[in-house]
Amino acid sequence: MLLDLDAKKLVELAGDLYRLSKENRDFFHARFSVGQDQLAPYKKTIEECMYPNVYRDKPIQISKAKRAISSYSKAVADPVGEAELMTFFVECGNRFTVQFGDIDEDFYDALNLMYKRAIGKVLSLPAEERGEFRDRLEEIMTSSSGIGWGYHDELCHDFYEAFPEEQ
Repeated sequence: MLLDLDAKKLVELAGDLYRLSKENRDFFHARFSVGQDQLAPYKKTIEECMYPNVYRDKPIQISKAKRAISSYSKAVADPVGEAELMTFFVECGNRFTVQFGDIDEDFYDALNLMYKRAIGKVLSLPAEERGEFRDRLEEIMTSSSGIGWGYHDELCHDFYEAFPEEQ
């Protein structure tokens, strides 16, 4: 069916999909490099989900934040952008728990898993592109000192395993 569409119908379909949802628009903008910062809408979603406004009863939404990263990854083959979003995910969640206190095991598990993924993505980058990410990952680890659930210990383990020269 889709293969039978002519160019005009395909353009109409793309337009319909673009208008259907904000997520689709963000996908098209990222895929076709529209605008100055294709990461901005994904970062906004991650921040709203991982550092929600607790004074307005906004919940933490880990799965929605993960979906934002996945959506960006599907739109663009951009390892630097993926490393940015993964690191930002953990920065937001870490900042939230540092400011508001202990959360729960699932929250820390999600942060630890994303931290590990971020490290993996950073290590896949050329050496000259790793420095800023390494510094940010170290800051996350350092600032998490004193947080329970084994969260800080696992961050330290993962960081020093990935960057042994820092010990």
